[in-house]
Amino acid sequence: MNPPVIGIIGGSGLYEIDGLADVAWRRVGSPFGATSDEFCFGTLRGYQLVFVPRHGRGHVLPPSDINFRANIDALKRCGVTDIVSLSAVGSLREDLAPGDFVIVDQFIDRTFARPKSFFGAGCVAHVSMAHPVCGRIGDALSEASSEAEVALKRGGTYLVMEGPQFSTLAESRLYRSWGCDVIGMTNMPEAKLAREAEICYATVAMITDYDCWHPDHDAVTVDMILGVLWANAQKAKRLIQVVVPRLGADTAQCQHGCRHALDNALITAPEKRDPALLARLDAVAGRVLRGAL
Repeated sequence: MNPPVIGIIGGSGLYEIDGLADVAWRRVGSPFGATSDEFCFGTLRGYQLVFVPRHGRGHVLPPSDINFRANIDALKRCGVTDIVSLSAVGSLREDLAPGDFVIVDQFIDRTFARPKSFFGAGCVAHVSMAHPVCGRIGDALSEASSEAEVALKRGGTYLVMEGPQFSTLAESRLYRSWGCDVIGMTNMPEAKLAREAEICYATVAMITDYDCWHPDHDAVTVDMILGVLWANAQKAKRLIQVVVPRLGADTAQCQHGCRHALDNALITAPEKRDPALLARLDAVAGRVLRGAL
């Protein structure tokens, strides 16, 4: 196995990584279109890292305009093996307060305006999403949290809404009744695409506010969350400083199956596969398509 390359996807408030050496920003091409921004390449304590500002530097892209396919495909082309995704979210629980971090282990996808798969007509694939995040990365984040002095809660369900508007009160109450823990706009289809690309993926949800269900927070505004966003970004940077060396030193095979998600996923008969689509899939599915291009 090649040395791990750690991908960091930064959400709202996190547009750069501190402490990187050999820094170079450069555009990575993808057959799925333009990425959110140039990628930042560097080393952190000697380990390779690629950073993606999900919304672009300066926060220029709303959630629905993020080209998730291009971002994940380009990360795969850069050799990224592990992704830590950081995402600003609202809380749907009284005991999860602004400033808290949650290692998410489940998602409910309520987005509807985004391409959600690399595959399609001409090459159909169905990957398992029963366990949508990599427990190995979750373990590393949990272990790193105490050294980084960042309180993390392990486990939770992330409701991903389309946005860019915040929830109605009725929606917020509905999602609470479903047992969801946090709500945000960006981790789907990101997690699905990472699974299709056979990249280990985990999410740290950074709570900025209570959603509008809370009687004291019934009108969420950007002004309300900006201060918390900044504080969360500082904690996220400390966490990254500690978790990247842990992941970078882990050269063992992932035991959660992330890197073999496509083993039994392709259903289209080889002779019926579209060569043009196969060419686009050279990075994300090259392991299982070699010889078919």
